[in-house]
Amino acid sequence: MSYQAAKPLQIAPARTLSGTVSVPGDKSISHRALVLASLAVGESSISGLLEGDDVLATAAALRAMGAMIERGDDGTWRIRGVGVGGLLQPPGALDMGNSGTSTRLLAGLVASHPIHATFIGDASLSRRPMGRIIDPLSLMGADITASPGSRLPMMVGGGCPGVPIRYMLPVASAQVKSAILLAGLNTPGITRVIEPVATRDHSERMLTGFGAEIAIEETDRGRLIAITGEAELKPQHIVVPGDPSSAAFWAVAASIVPGAALTIRNVGLNPTRAGLFTALRMMGADITECDPRSVGGEPVADLLVRHASLTAVDVPPELAPSMIDEYPALFVAAAFAAGRSVARGAQELRVKESDRIATMAAALGKCGVTVEEFADGLAVTGSGGEAIAGGATVATHLDHRIAMAMTVAGLHARAAVTIDDAAPVATSYPDFFATLARLGGAAC
Repeated sequence: MSYQAAKPLQIAPARTLSGTVSVPGDKSISHRALVLASLAVGESSISGLLEGDDVLATAAALRAMGAMIERGDDGTWRIRGVGVGGLLQPPGALDMGNSGTSTRLLAGLVASHPIHATFIGDASLSRRPMGRIIDPLSLMGADITASPGSRLPMMVGGGCPGVPIRYMLPVASAQVKSAILLAGLNTPGITRVIEPVATRDHSERMLTGFGAEIAIEETDRGRLIAITGEAELKPQHIVVPGDPSSAAFWAVAASIVPGAALTIRNVGLNPTRAGLFTALRMMGADITECDPRSVGGEPVADLLVRHASLTAVDVPPELAPSMIDEYPALFVAAAFAAGRSVARGAQELRVKESDRIATMAAALGKCGVTVEEFADGLAVTGSGGEAIAGGATVATHLDHRIAMAMTVAGLHARAAVTIDDAAPVATSYPDFFATLARLGGAAC
C-alpha cells in the first residue's frame, strides 16, 4: 500500500466549470459496511463502495482475517462473513497504507477477538498518534504495544473475553467511538460510550441495520451509546451514498470559479456530516438540494451549486464534528470570500493525515492569501472573489485532502499552482483529476 515516487501536478486557472459529477461512495460508510458484513453470518452485498486505496486496505485486512470478499463484474461487492467472534489469525502484518480509519476500526475489531495483529502503514500514517484508541481498548482487555509516541507499527492482542466499559470520550471522535463499539460486539455485557458532542453516526445506524442491539440516550454529560455484546449480525444489502467529503471540493470549486455551475449527484447529507454545506450557505453559497431521498437509511440529494459572491463568517465551533474532514475545503472557500473568516474549535485537524491547520496555512500563504494560525483553526482573509496570486508549489505532506483543496484553490489563481504530490488523492477519490478535466479544469 506504500506510495510510488511523488507525482507533482500543475493546476491551471479555469475559465469556468460546468457539468454533472457523481462522487465516489462515502468513505466512512464503505469502511463500516465491509467491517460489519465481514462479521455477519451469511452473504452480504454492497453497491457503490468507494474503491479507493483506504477502503481497499480495509478489505485486504478483513480477507486476511478470514472474510470472503469479492468484487463482481457489475461493481457489486459480495462478502461472506465469519460471524462475531470468528476472526482468524492473520498470516502477516496488516498494511493500512494511509488509512487512519482502517487502523482504528480494525484495532477495535481485533481488541475483543482471540487473535494478534500487527498494524503497519505508510510514512504519513506512521506519524499519527493512536493513543486515543489504545487507552479505551486496553481498558477492555486488549494487549497493545505501539511504537514510541503511540504510533505504528502497533501490535494488538485481543482480550477474550473482553471487559465491557463505560467510557467518556475525552475529545469527540467518531473513529474512537466506533472502535469501542466494534470491540463491544464480541464483549459479554453492555459496553457504553459517551460522546460530549454528537459525531457522525454511521456506525450506530449500520450496527442497528445488521441486527446489533444498540441503545442511544441523551444525558447531561452527552450522548450515550450502548451496545450489547456477543451479537449475531445478519447479512445485509448496503447501498453506499456519495461521499459528502468528496462533494465538498466540487461545491467550493463551483462557488469560487466565475460562471461555474455544477450538479453533484447522490450526495449523502447525514446531519452529522453536512456541516460544510451549512458553513458555505452561511457565506452566501448558492446550493440547491434537488430530489431529496433516502438511500440505505441515509438522507441523500443532488446538489446544484452555482458561482456566488461569498462573505466572510465566523464558523460556529459546534459545526466542527460535522465537517472535520472538510476544513481544508472550507479554508479555500474563505480565501475567496470578502472579509476575514475565522474557523476554530477544530484541534482534531492537527492529527489527521497531516497537521491540516499548519499545512493549509503554509499552502494558502505561499499562494498569496493572508492567514492567521491558531491552535484549533485558522483565520483567513479572502480576496473578495478575485483570483488569488497562486504561482507556488505547495506541500501536501501525503494528505489527499490537502492535495484536492489546493487543486481547487488553483482553479481561480492568477498563476498556476503546483501540487507537490497528487498521488495520495487515490486513497479517497481515484477519478478526481479525470473528473476535473471533464468539467473544464486542467492539470498536467
